[in-house]
Amino acid sequence: MYRSPKPTHGGLMTAALFLAALNLRPAISSVSPLLAFIRDDLGMSSAAASLLTSIPVLCMGLLSPVSAKLAGRVGTERVIRWSLVLIGFGTVLRLFVHSAGVLLLTALIAGLGIAAMGPLLSGFIKQHFPNSVPAMIAVYSAGLSLGAALASSLSLPLQADSQSWQAALAVWSALGAAGAAVWWTLHRGSRPGPRKVSEVPSASLPWRNPKAWLLTLHFGLMAACFYSLLAWLPPVMQSLGYTSSEAAVMLTIFAITQIPAGTILQRLLRRYPSRLLWLWVSSVTQLAGLILLFSPLPWLAAAIIGLASGTLFALGLLLPMDAAATSHEAASWAAMTQSAGYLIGAAGPFLIGLIHDAAGPFSFAIYGLMGVTVALIVVQWFVAPFQAQKRAASKAAPPAKRVDLSE
Repeated sequence: MYRSPKPTHGGLMTAALFLAALNLRPAISSVSPLLAFIRDDLGMSSAAASLLTSIPVLCMGLLSPVSAKLAGRVGTERVIRWSLVLIGFGTVLRLFVHSAGVLLLTALIAGLGIAAMGPLLSGFIKQHFPNSVPAMIAVYSAGLSLGAALASSLSLPLQADSQSWQAALAVWSALGAAGAAVWWTLHRGSRPGPRKVSEVPSASLPWRNPKAWLLTLHFGLMAACFYSLLAWLPPVMQSLGYTSSEAAVMLTIFAITQIPAGTILQRLLRRYPSRLLWLWVSSVTQLAGLILLFSPLPWLAAAIIGLASGTLFALGLLLPMDAAATSHEAASWAAMTQSAGYLIGAAGPFLIGLIHDAAGPFSFAIYGLMGVTVALIVVQWFVAPFQAQKRAASKAAPPAKRVDLSE
């Protein structure tokens, strides 16, 4: 078995976490601003083009449980290192793409790396930063959002400069190389070693836990909204009369405003600790932003939606860790919520592509996302009884080691 190394520098561990998170979205978010060039060059339909987003998200759903089991056998840090290598490899292959099939293959390769690494970062935070989970979630969320912002804002200028959408997509492999190098440096002294099975704690996926299913449905609806917007916001805004450059700016605003979301949420939770309060506030804010997309203020709408999406994602990462007692249990809860949740989320971009091919106007997609956001609010309403149960339990007994999701 694998003996987990003991890093001695908390700052380097934080940087490694940030770099890992930074790699989770560029392979997806770099595609959207270039979608018109890609479709024209390769002759892809809207439904086929949507698979460039849906395939990685589908990988996240299918492979999250496998990732947790693999980490239990060979070590979390080792899986993360090789996942970064896989993301970089899948991304750099895009430099040589000249057919739709090969481009979809690169999405699959990068998606495998993203899927293997994503849920493990929650367990990594729980294990190495048990006393500062919200702060590290803020670091994680900032890395995610910054990666998406960089890719969405720079891909179009890179394409204009190189006259190659392939090069504009492949350049993001540099992030994978940088991340892998830092993780190898951080844990280069680790070695496989003998270890008793009893020393390797594990936790099965909580398939029979109703709270886990609520969190899974919540994560899935949230992911469907987010990845649909990440994939289709520029084409949607172009269909409303904006230029490709203006639409790319809106996607950048959507991504950039997510960067401070985790930090803002952390400060708000210190003052008003109810998770449910901020779930409702974030969802209602997202709904308002979707409505504003049809107004003369689409840039404001993009900022509002981005901030709300970033907060919802940070809460989606935090809630399973609230419900878990150990780092391994946190990884199991994250694996379940993200596996089934991402399967739900993968349907979002694909359905929008199908709707566009069949019906034409993208406005129907925005109406659909409004409906999904309303469903998200309804799911959060069903989470409310857990808060009442927690309050009743806290009055009847001393505080438990495990923190309930509604705390």
